[in-house]
Amino acid sequence: MTLSPLDDYPVHQIAETIRHVGTSDRNFYDRYYFNCHAGVDGDSEPLFLIIGLGQYPNLGVCDGFAVLRRGDDHIVFRASRALGDDRMDLSVGPLRIEIIEGLHRLRVVLDPSPEAPDLNFDLTFESDGPANLEARHFHRQLERVTFDTQRFVQTGTWSGSLTVDGDVIPVTPETWRGNRDRSWGVRPVGEAEPPGRKADPSIAGSQNFFWIYSIMQFGDFTVVTVVQEDQQGRRILEDATRVWADRSREPEWLGRPDHQLTFISGTREVKSGTLYFRRPGAPGESDHILEITCEPILPNYIGVGTGYGLEQDWRHGMWQGELVVQGLREKVSDIEPWKKMLCPVDNLARFTLVEDGVTRTGTGLFEVAVIGPHQRYGFTGIGDVAP
Repeated sequence: MTLSPLDDYPVHQIAETIRHVGTSDRNFYDRYYFNCHAGVDGDSEPLFLIIGLGQYPNLGVCDGFAVLRRGDDHIVFRASRALGDDRMDLSVGPLRIEIIEGLHRLRVVLDPSPEAPDLNFDLTFESDGPANLEARHFHRQLERVTFDTQRFVQTGTWSGSLTVDGDVIPVTPETWRGNRDRSWGVRPVGEAEPPGRKADPSIAGSQNFFWIYSIMQFGDFTVVTVVQEDQQGRRILEDATRVWADRSREPEWLGRPDHQLTFISGTREVKSGTLYFRRPGAPGESDHILEITCEPILPNYIGVGTGYGLEQDWRHGMWQGELVVQGLREKVSDIEPWKKMLCPVDNLARFTLVEDGVTRTGTGLFEVAVIGPHQRYGFTGIGDVAP
């Protein structure tokens, strides 16, 4: 029973020290996610940086990553260390997070390192609206709880500098935007577990992951939506909320989100999409309908090299040693197609919203995964692609 500085704060939830979470499930995690981007409007080369850092208390691991998409470059930093006692230590190797003002301003730093010389940054996120608590994500598979997570998301601007291949790029809030989230709970992490009954072909062949997660910034408000469906289209999770930049206004429920996706031929990558939001009206009235078209500008293959499960030697929460720091780099055009298919793709996107006859444009994240069978879009197995 080792104490840490966080135990001096009145934040305990169970009769344990803070370093012991309220479940013994190996898959408990606590994670930060950030993205920042520029160039969506075509005035400069699009750049899309994604950063993550997670703690895995029951695995004794802390790890982090950064992945930059620039042109045909896919540049990855990743690091892992023993977790230790202090949950307030938000660093792993040269990567660290500083909470300057909770729920408003955070600093994310990747110091130069010989192991990952291609990329470093010193960036400060400042929110442009309140953090939004999303719907809880809960899912069972073969009686076991595989997902039981909570997440909040927040949009904002970035300032500081980003250095790529020795070139320093100024990051200013006028042109650099993005979102961050915090999530925690139970989801698959660490070394792969024995599949057990899931290896049965009759079960394995029916497993799917259909997922849309989009954070759309329109200036005075942000639209946040998430959809997860099984292969028949039944909803496992859904949420759709308008979050106003004016913090005195309550978030607005937008109703049921729906989608229409088109795919690039020979892949499962999204070419374009439309999101619809329907909220039942009073008797005799038609549904309230908000329509947003989604135009992917630059896909970031967040799963390649970062730990989301594609590479069996590096997964989030996997024990790598007391401290390991690595840098990876490859051409996007050289990434194997199966890798692009088997993990969510974080698309930097442009959005067009039509509401009450008024059209507005915005930018942000359009994350999509269509893995395994999904009847609506004609995918019957793990390997088939769009015609």
